[in-house]
Amino acid sequence: MWRKIFQVLGLIAALLSLLPLIAVDYWWIRIFDFPHLQLTAFTLLAILLYFFTFKPKWVNDYAYISILIGCFIFQFVKFIDYTPFVKVEVKDSSEHVNEDSIIEIYTANVLQKNDSGDNLYQEIKEQKPDLIVFTETDQRWSEEIKQQIGEAYPFKIEQPQDNTYGMLVYSKLELTDTKIRFKVDPDIPSIEAKVIMRNGKPFQLYAIHPTPPMPQHNPMSTDRDKELILTAMASHNSEIPVIVLGDFNDVAWSDSTQLTKTIGKLLDLRIGRGFYNTYHAQYPLMRWPLDHILTSPEFRLKDAGTGTNFESDHFPSWAVLTFEPELAEDQAPKEPSKEDWQDVKKQMKKSGIENLIELPDAIKDAGD
Repeated sequence: MWRKIFQVLGLIAALLSLLPLIAVDYWWIRIFDFPHLQLTAFTLLAILLYFFTFKPKWVNDYAYISILIGCFIFQFVKFIDYTPFVKVEVKDSSEHVNEDSIIEIYTANVLQKNDSGDNLYQEIKEQKPDLIVFTETDQRWSEEIKQQIGEAYPFKIEQPQDNTYGMLVYSKLELTDTKIRFKVDPDIPSIEAKVIMRNGKPFQLYAIHPTPPMPQHNPMSTDRDKELILTAMASHNSEIPVIVLGDFNDVAWSDSTQLTKTIGKLLDLRIGRGFYNTYHAQYPLMRWPLDHILTSPEFRLKDAGTGTNFESDHFPSWAVLTFEPELAEDQAPKEPSKEDWQDVKKQMKKSGIENLIELPDAIKDAGD
């Protein structure tokens, strides 16, 4: 009996690990991109359990265990970049960097229905970040945040909404060329601004919060991936350094976020350092990284982490960055390959955005 049970567990583990390879946007497929760590642990458990009933003389057992081990290796390789086994992608800050070149970024999905913000405000007052992006902010949250910390942040971009997609940007640094955009859906905002650092240098901010592939939000991942690729193209075309942050509703290792990084010529501070899981804050066994801070190579990392538990379903995410453009070549991202541009072209065609942005020659020449 136990042998049959372990076989079934192994088959389930193998099936769930392979489902995300199916290139469709249906939520019930894309949702399995998220619990990758949990599925990897489940596969390892299935391997260990099956060894208790393994029969060395049975050829089928060797084939079965080989499939499970193959699935485990595939799963492990997919997230090895977020372990200390690989080199960091965003290098450590220089020791004697100018104080005016340091900037602390902070982002928090507050959970619209949550009414417990005390720990959040206390942490912000202690850390004193320079730039904060709040998501899921309705009018109640907007008024409360302004009352609690508004005086310390003279520059604001506010788009409160009652549909869980409201967004606020609070900054101690000057914001110029500010835009509230609705790139994909008239009810889903994103925010863009040029941020003037204390050293007088600007960078381009893109704050996003696309819809997740969930039946109660959006049965397909197409809209999320559309916003990600539009943001990536904007980053690719930017003439100044870029920071992209917010709740992507996508995990770091997914094809969508990886393509966003590659096309946007962006770096992920988590690579070589850790997962920095931000969701779900209330369920320790079901956590993965949904909130992201991606940077162009002009930035280096002084410190980073996840924030306090304030009864939201997300932990805040924060990073202390240093602006060191003279060292950007030391961590320059790879140029997108022809295959990457082909993926972009397919995504744009699928999302119906071929005519929304100017296509670079690389896409035109990529073919289908």
